[in-house]
Amino acid sequence: MMSKVKSSETVKVVVRCRPLNRKEAAGVTGTPGGRGGIVEMDVHRGQVVLRNPRALPGEPRKTFTFDSVYDASSRQRDLYDETVRPLIHSVLDGFNGTIFAYGQTGTGKTYTMQGAWLEPERRGVIPNAFEHVFSQISRSAVDRQYLVRASYLEIYREEIRDLLDPNVHTQPPHTLELRESPESGVYVRDLSSCVCKSVKEIEELMNLGNQVRSVGATDMNEHSSRSHTLFLITVECSQTGPDGRQHIRVGRLNLVDLAGSERQAKTGVHGERLKEAAKINLSLSALGNVISALADGRSGHVPYRDSKLTRLLQDSLGGNAKTVMVATLGPAPQHYEETLTTLRYANRAKNIKNQPRVNEDPKDALLREFQKEIARLRAQLSHREGRGKHREEEGEEGWDGEGDEEGEEEVEKERKLQKERLEEENKAIREDGSLLAVEKQRLLGEKEIMMGDLRKERDTTKQLTAKYKAMESKLLVGGRNIMDHTSEQQKTLETRRQEISEQSRREREILQQVMVQDEETLELRETFSSLQQEVEAKTKKLKKLYAKLQCVKAEIQDVNDEHVRSRQELEQTQNQLTRELKFKYLIIENFIPPEEKNKIMNRLTLDPEEEQWKFQLLTPSERSGCVYLYRVSACVCSCVCLSV
Repeated sequence: MMSKVKSSETVKVVVRCRPLNRKEAAGVTGTPGGRGGIVEMDVHRGQVVLRNPRALPGEPRKTFTFDSVYDASSRQRDLYDETVRPLIHSVLDGFNGTIFAYGQTGTGKTYTMQGAWLEPERRGVIPNAFEHVFSQISRSAVDRQYLVRASYLEIYREEIRDLLDPNVHTQPPHTLELRESPESGVYVRDLSSCVCKSVKEIEELMNLGNQVRSVGATDMNEHSSRSHTLFLITVECSQTGPDGRQHIRVGRLNLVDLAGSERQAKTGVHGERLKEAAKINLSLSALGNVISALADGRSGHVPYRDSKLTRLLQDSLGGNAKTVMVATLGPAPQHYEETLTTLRYANRAKNIKNQPRVNEDPKDALLREFQKEIARLRAQLSHREGRGKHREEEGEEGWDGEGDEEGEEEVEKERKLQKERLEEENKAIREDGSLLAVEKQRLLGEKEIMMGDLRKERDTTKQLTAKYKAMESKLLVGGRNIMDHTSEQQKTLETRRQEISEQSRREREILQQVMVQDEETLELRETFSSLQQEVEAKTKKLKKLYAKLQCVKAEIQDVNDEHVRSRQELEQTQNQLTRELKFKYLIIENFIPPEEKNKIMNRLTLDPEEEQWKFQLLTPSERSGCVYLYRVSACVCSCVCLSV
């Protein structure tokens, strides 16, 4: 059940520009003013001014306004405190939240999202979010219980891979499927979910996933991300409500690191890298179409199903989530078109409206299952330890387990006494000469059975206790110092940082409102003392409007040029892929037996949920035959390539 409907709010969009790198700086030496950058950031007004390096004399610059902007000198902590921190607070309160970085390859998306983990000043959004989540849990009220889970996936060439699955790179690759349900929306079936109790554990999970993430070198970035990744943190919180019952709120945080948009001609990719780039650009194009459809507001259809990326972000764009988009820019003149495209996408995204609401008492909450299992184990232990119903009811009120430890000590003492008593009785039976041998053997057998039952009881109780403690250790309780370095000084410092960030945000919003109001007020207050003055004022206004008209015409021309470039690149990619397809089709027609080809065709089935053709699983005999055919095809391909 979901409640507490919140009024709609727009996607928060921030822009960050990296400095020129050495290669770019060397290419723009000797430019006027000693600067070669085409991007100017007005941090106080939240504006980005873009200069066209090939602009005609008198052509105006393009200006965009966003929630906040960060120039090359900005720090990682500034972006986190002002933009991300409020979102993490919302997630802990039961809202869904999404942060994703969008931009050209090599503009700093991965640096913004992850940064340098071992350097506190350069840690990115993700490690700071980890620390924030667990520190807030440690400072929350004592009556709250938390369960934190994490999942990590990547979308590589339109296939979803579980980065926490040890068999993620098996052959054939193990891919996951998207599904949709009325309760949880779009989800990934069979995705791993690991319970985390500390910052260290969740960081180890991400490091494990990063080791198998798909990356590769291009002409624009030595370690370019070749896939989109999504790190999902689910925070479940249980708290006693006014009605005396336990209520659960579930917040989900999506940390998305998108692969870079790129021009294939600039990146110099070919072969497998070309196929990767084609899939990346298609999914980012689908994301742009979704953003445009949502921002336009007039379109009745939003093309979420055009890619797996847009389906996974369906809830974050126009759905039940609070979303932050970080657009990253490169200031080099040679990347003017890509920078302009990124700014346009970001400018459209700030018009998207979401309807975030608190997720209360969902059916799939794992925390409730943990609580039920712990209560069941506690009841069994209480029954075994002979503490009665009163002790069981007392145990349900507290979660610290201190009373259980005292009871265990008492029961252990009782068992020792019982064992000693049985041993004494056994000794007395053996030493009693008045008993017949048969009777003595019967009594000793009964005592041995009792000793065996006692040992079984002790082993069962130990197993239950261990399971109970293991289950309980996965739950985090508010008010406990989970992070040793948390202190009152840090709490105060964090509060002050938050106040400063909030004050800066308000100041920026007020400044933007004042700028708009000043223009309107100036027009309303215009009075003229003579006809000549009125003519001059209206001529000035006409020139201003004419300049705006020229800007609009230039914008239309830019959009058309961009469309032509994109179409030409897509046609080029299509031609290359078509040539490869024809080559493979030629091999199939000339070297693969028709009956084997028919077998392959018969294995194809249409998945209506994903709208894709898929192969049915092979039997062991069929698999060996396919391996043979694959080897034959590989040999044929090698021979044909050598002959060419």
